[in-house]
Amino acid sequence: MATGASSGDGSATHDALSGALSGALSGALSGALYGAARRAVRRRARWAIAGLAAALLYLASVWIVLDLGGVIADAKGQMAAAIARDAVAHKIHVSRSLRSGALDIAIEAERSATYESPPPWVRLTRAGAPVSSLAEGEDRGRGLTARVDLGDGYVAVIERDALIFETPDLGSLRVERDPTNPRLLRVAGALAAPGAAPDWLRIGPRKVEARPAWDKRVQMSVAKIEAHRFFYGWENFFFAFSSPLHAYSAGELWALAWSGERLEPERSNLALMARAFWTNPDWQHGAIFRALYETVLMGVLGTAAAATFGLALSFLAARNFSPSGALRLAVRRVFDLLRGVDMLIWSLIFIRAFGLGPLTGALAIAFTDTGSLGKLFSEALENVDERPIEGVRATGASAAQRQIYGVMPQITPILASQGLYFLESNMRSATVVGALGAGGIGLLLVETMRTQRDWENVAYIVVLTLTLVTVMDMLSTRLRKRLIDGPGRGARPLAI
Repeated sequence: MATGASSGDGSATHDALSGALSGALSGALSGALYGAARRAVRRRARWAIAGLAAALLYLASVWIVLDLGGVIADAKGQMAAAIARDAVAHKIHVSRSLRSGALDIAIEAERSATYESPPPWVRLTRAGAPVSSLAEGEDRGRGLTARVDLGDGYVAVIERDALIFETPDLGSLRVERDPTNPRLLRVAGALAAPGAAPDWLRIGPRKVEARPAWDKRVQMSVAKIEAHRFFYGWENFFFAFSSPLHAYSAGELWALAWSGERLEPERSNLALMARAFWTNPDWQHGAIFRALYETVLMGVLGTAAAATFGLALSFLAARNFSPSGALRLAVRRVFDLLRGVDMLIWSLIFIRAFGLGPLTGALAIAFTDTGSLGKLFSEALENVDERPIEGVRATGASAAQRQIYGVMPQITPILASQGLYFLESNMRSATVVGALGAGGIGLLLVETMRTQRDWENVAYIVVLTLTLVTVMDMLSTRLRKRLIDGPGRGARPLAI
């Protein structure tokens, strides 16, 4: 009995020691793991804080170096809004010169788009009697009064030497030249009372301007009175104001196109419409589409030349096709030089060397992309599988045949994909290069923007350029798919 008790006590003691030892080891292990995890978390937290501090330091340096505060302060929001508005709308000017007294009604103040009979919202009178045309009576409307309905209850009355501006709820304003000093203006009326002028009215000693809404503007200076009314749409887009087709509606034009009675005996009415559209002096459709064609030629010629020379030189730069290390090094440095100099710089160099023209842009594209495509093609050549080449060699094929039947099938998908991508990208690059003087649509776009007036023409060119880029993107995508996947094969879902 004593022996059994002693054995039981020993087993219990052993279990207790094992449990204590296991607990101590578990505690030590847990503590070590906890300490390691804590150190890892602290280390990551320090890296995160350091990264956040570096990002904040970078943003602060950008703010200071680029003077973003000054840029924001100097931003001309009203000018941007005016440009956006002028890109989708046009305005009709009703103006009177205070020097000659002549009254004009014209689209965008163009002499080639001047009304003889006023639009319905302009009413001409002489001594209270209505007048139907500016040509009636005195020359160019001298002595006539024009009542301009600007819409929404706003009316501008242009007299011989005074402007009356009527509002629907704030009263009226009369502006005229000071009889004692013709270089100053004198204002009267409810809107001229102290503190009564709204934010859209500016009254100065030499100029008074009212802009109650985006589509209404009235102003008078010591030399001129003007009332502007804006309308959405591109004016005279199809036919010039002076064209005999301008007054026809769409239905009338359709009937006229198939009518046997010709407006001009020497050509059909349909040919007359096409000629009038193509030679429209306001929108220059013919010049714009010729410039687009030049841009396409520039991009295609530059890309084709770059792909041809890049492929030829890539064999000399590939490690498994060119045994000479010095030759490979020289060709790769040529690639670095060609693509390291930006396309715009090449364009400036060639403009000085060859003068203005699309050929300059094509050369700039070819030089830059030869370096880029040559590097891509050489890397593709270095990754070709040698087994197809060995199979062609086993048939007794020559070196040229091995390249044609063993190498080219492997790199053709890469050639097609990269070449078409660069072609698509070069449609945009040709526009930028053309803006420097290389020709094409870019040069025409810059020339149109310099006028700072006809922003609807700028919008038209931008829309056509975007359309060209989109069409080239769609065509290149279809060609890549056809060349790589083959005809009639689409994308297949992955097997799971």
